[in-house]
Amino acid sequence: MTPAEIQRRVDGFPFWYHRIALPGGVVTPGFSPLNVKAYGVPDDLSGKRVLDVGAWDGHWTFEALRRGAREVVAIDDFSDFLGKLGKTDRRAWETFDFCREALGYDPAVCKRIEMSVYDVSESRLGRFDTVFFFGTLYHLRHPLLALDKLAAVCDETILVESQICDDYSAHRGGLGHGYPDHHMVMEFFPADELGSNDTNWWAPSLTCLGHMVRSSGFRSVEAWKLVKGLPPKIGYCRGFARGTRV
Repeated sequence: MTPAEIQRRVDGFPFWYHRIALPGGVVTPGFSPLNVKAYGVPDDLSGKRVLDVGAWDGHWTFEALRRGAREVVAIDDFSDFLGKLGKTDRRAWETFDFCREALGYDPAVCKRIEMSVYDVSESRLGRFDTVFFFGTLYHLRHPLLALDKLAAVCDETILVESQICDDYSAHRGGLGHGYPDHHMVMEFFPADELGSNDTNWWAPSLTCLGHMVRSSGFRSVEAWKLVKGLPPKIGYCRGFARGTRV
């Protein structure tokens, strides 16, 4: 495809979640990830088999392959519409498939499967060296169950990104009224209190997020915030955790 054709097809989709660099200098107009380096993904994933949970347009799937992964399996159940998108705005795997084609990745090593994280198992997907669990945990009614499912197929490292409540609380006054100083808490949102999105169910504190990962079976865990100090807005109240088996 020529750059003009790539751009035309990018413009033909009603919504992009991810910002993905495509050939010819074309970049999809998504807003995520906010800061690629903050995710802690290793520069070298050579030989790794990677699971990308909640892949959406596929930024991290393609990034893993670019960093040398031998195979990536992307899963999504298309249940998040950000509280504002229409049913026709999110085109299931259409944006993913287009980017995969434009980037020239073989579907044999860049697989995608529509499934819930709760259905992940070794019998269905096999085992993985690395698991990406970005922007998904807080959308789940059963986050610990999801972590247990992922831990059961992960041999080395899990990387998690989530909304956190250290600097923002929907129940205590908003931005600047969260749970700092290592509180072991998690806020629950029974409706659309967080971001007017009724699929946002939870926001753990950073300390809680780290211990959730540890409780699922990872011996060594690190956790860090997207923004040091007070984030400028709700969308930047994000935290990360890395769990390793050794």
